[in-house]
Amino acid sequence: MPLPRLRTTAAATLMTAALALSACGSSGSSDADSTSGDSDFNVSIKSSLGTAEITQKPEKVVTLGQGSTETSIALGTIPVGMEEYAWAADESGYTPWVNEAVTDEGGTLPAFVGAGEELDLEKIVELEPDVILAPWSGITQEQFDELNKIAPTVAYPDKAWSIDWDEQIEIIGKALGEEEAAKGLIADLDKQLADEAKKHPEWADYTFSYIYTTPDTLGVFLPTEQRADIVRKLGLKSDPAVDTMKETEGTDSAVIGYENADKLNNSDLIFTFYSDPKAKKQALDNELYASIPAIKKGAVVSSDDNPFVTASSMINPLTVPYTLERYPEMIDQAIAKADKK
Repeated sequence: MPLPRLRTTAAATLMTAALALSACGSSGSSDADSTSGDSDFNVSIKSSLGTAEITQKPEKVVTLGQGSTETSIALGTIPVGMEEYAWAADESGYTPWVNEAVTDEGGTLPAFVGAGEELDLEKIVELEPDVILAPWSGITQEQFDELNKIAPTVAYPDKAWSIDWDEQIEIIGKALGEEEAAKGLIADLDKQLADEAKKHPEWADYTFSYIYTTPDTLGVFLPTEQRADIVRKLGLKSDPAVDTMKETEGTDSAVIGYENADKLNNSDLIFTFYSDPKAKKQALDNELYASIPAIKKGAVVSSDDNPFVTASSMINPLTVPYTLERYPEMIDQAIAKADKK
């Protein structure tokens, strides 16, 4: 979902302060870098919004969008700031996997820098980041230009909110000077998912569609979208009908509408989520939606736990282990209902 525009009060004054603080931060760390060989660090990362020129190995990182916080932590750098995501937070205010990973390390949880229209540019300036990571985000050109004045900003390579999970890890690894470690994370994630699939060879006999609903329409996530890709990597087969659907621009999904719900009639399982109980009731009250065979049987993999919904929507080093703690039982329960005659 795209992020609203960045709040830019007193922008001109703030940018002057940002440049001054960034310069101070760079000069303060360059002496230490020269003794460790970091003076040779010179990384250039192009995005669809502009180029990030990173001239020292980052120590202070701010993460925007989704997935970058987790990957940065896994690569050994706890961000000093991160975008807030209250919908998926536990009582700590953080997602459970971020809270656990940081506290287990004895680290300091990142400061929140707001979210959406309330993204706090002044706070980001105060944190004096060496780099801002936003490869899976919805920042606009205007936002990028402002952020890139504070610190080199790594945006998305193509479209907003659209990046392959392994490419995101590769980009962050390059930005942090941890390319080999990033390759190791990708290999490990593939292995975790493949190992789980080997435990359940019977899952390969079932097709699935991963769908979402709004009051007005029905959408289907495409097989390469991260949450659908997790399910495929666990061995289930994407419904061939979904493989032929065309992307609705900028969504990583095909918006088919309730009138085309019957296109999902051959999906053995339906994976989905609902934003709240009202949204769930609204969907199930729709006769076209309720008539999908898997929905009618209850062969549905769905959760009302917002943190889990979020974790199972992303492939990164912290969310995959969290997801695998619960997904197998949920999938088996849905399969049991799909098999009922």
